Amino acid sequence: MMIDGKQIASEILVEVRDEVAKLERPLIVRAVTVAPNAATESYLRVKSARARDAGMTMEVVRLAADAQTEEVLAAVRAPGADAVIVQLPLPESISTSLVLDEIPLEHDADVLSATAYENFVYDHPGALLPPVAAAVKEILERSSVDVEEKRAVVIGAGRLVGQPVAAWLERMGADVSVITRSSGDHSLLPHADIIVSGAGSPHFLGPEQVKEGAVLIDAGTSESNGAIVGDIDPACAEKALIFTPVPGGVGPLAVACLFRNVIRLRKLEKSVH
Repeated sequence: MMIDGKQIASEILVEVRDEVAKLERPLIVRAVTVAPNAATESYLRVKSARARDAGMTMEVVRLAADAQTEEVLAAVRAPGADAVIVQLPLPESISTSLVLDEIPLEHDADVLSATAYENFVYDHPGALLPPVAAAVKEILERSSVDVEEKRAVVIGAGRLVGQPVAAWLERMGADVSVITRSSGDHSLLPHADIIVSGAGSPHFLGPEQVKEGAVLIDAGTSESNGAIVGDIDPACAEKALIFTPVPGGVGPLAVACLFRNVIRLRKLEKSVH
């Protein structure tokens, strides 16, 4: 079954917009970016459009390439936003951990600060799922895939895909192995019931590396011959029980889950007060 991430994302955004409409004012999401390139600007345009679909406004703060860590921290700290997202990666001259840890817990819809991520890992009350992990959860639940005791391989150990997805799958009772493009036991791949890839390496996973009936979730994006492609060769779809295309699979769904997190943060804040 081919997953239509755009359709699922649209359904989520309609639900979010209905929730936002019940509030006393629109929600503002601030995105902080440093020296954005063409790809980053394209991604920010997509996020801004989806924010509008969710009934929110996205305010983009663009900082120059020579911005110092303190300038980025000031943009994160500035009042007036209901959620703050930091567009990664940041230049090497800026302390990424310092910046991400400055995002207030009540504004961290991307679950990037150490506190928000720890709350997620330990499943604290009110903790949010990181957007890509939430997208994976959405796909599996809508496809009636029970992950308990399934053999899962997560490719990539990054903070946006690999780490949170592996943590969530483990929590759900899967037997999880994490490998990277160049390390780990790749012999596990042909035996995996579920493969989630976030390596960012064009079509490196071919049909000979996956078993019949596997669930293949492609969260990797890269450019190949001017086109955006995923980690998993589309030919694998013929063997897969579930397959997510790139583009149009995990990406739009993760963005929708990000904005769903914004409204959840707002509701949590209101319940506290």
